[in-house]
Amino acid sequence: MDWSNKKILVTGAGGFIGSHLAEQIVLKGGSVRALVHYNAMGRWGWLDTSDYLSEIEVIPGDITDKDSFSKALDGIDIVFHLAALIGIPYSYRAPRSYVDTNVIGTLNVLQSALDQNIDLVVHTSTSETYGSAQYIPIDEEHPLLGQSPYSASKIGADKLAESFNRSFNLPVVTVRPFNTYGPRQSARAVIPTIVTQVLTQGWVNLGNLHPTRDLNYVIDTTRGFMSAAEHPEAVGEVINLGTGHEISIGELARMIFRLMGKEEEIRADTDRARPQASEVDRLCADITKAREILDWSPSYSLEDGLLETIDWIQNHLQYYKPSLYNI
Repeated sequence: MDWSNKKILVTGAGGFIGSHLAEQIVLKGGSVRALVHYNAMGRWGWLDTSDYLSEIEVIPGDITDKDSFSKALDGIDIVFHLAALIGIPYSYRAPRSYVDTNVIGTLNVLQSALDQNIDLVVHTSTSETYGSAQYIPIDEEHPLLGQSPYSASKIGADKLAESFNRSFNLPVVTVRPFNTYGPRQSARAVIPTIVTQVLTQGWVNLGNLHPTRDLNYVIDTTRGFMSAAEHPEAVGEVINLGTGHEISIGELARMIFRLMGKEEEIRADTDRARPQASEVDRLCADITKAREILDWSPSYSLEDGLLETIDWIQNHLQYYKPSLYNI
């Protein structure tokens, strides 16, 4: 696909993955319009620090407001829909807000895209929709299970995307990233949590250590998103983006200590543990469809990605509050 001929809207472009995706599209020659969440301070999230900000059109808005969102679609060819509430612990406290943003917000995106004859919507799912693995590796036919209000809201959003493709012939492809990590990720995620604590206090407080995760570096994830837009045969499909390898939280913490040249000290913190029936014990992706349909597979090893992430966090520690449990 010739990206230079495309006008792209990225929702959630001020966030971790969204900001990287907006930049990668610019590097491909695409014209990017970035929808960032409106706030009183006029901040644009990670785009405020982007080297490519001058090449990105930024529009503050809110996907829960269909009127404001519809205006952002003027002249757009492709929508990458990443805007969402994603913090799992906070979803236990505020489940309604997750429905409002992730379900109703996605409905607004899909309805507006249909009304304006958008060429393609690339919708963002999450491996959390699978719940704990009933078999490994997890393919796209694996049952969905709402083990947290967050995952339930994303299942609802995914099914809306599916319904708009099947009912109204809206061109939609759903990409289902497993556990993306890298520069700019917030401390709500486990890797920044570990790294920032090691840097500032020498030990780490963690919840459950036994669950496994499939960790994919953010640049590989954004390549997967773009590949989904480049392959017309992906329309109507749900496609995993992962590595096909799993590592436990405890093993991950020990690897980070080793890469940082620090002596290992892990302390159990029950306040950080998920409710027992809500914990996702294993995640490991089957990426056969991504290889076959998108010609995509990850290029970063876990160690290489962690080294880049550790280096970035060391140089941007001011964005974190390591002493707090970020939900």
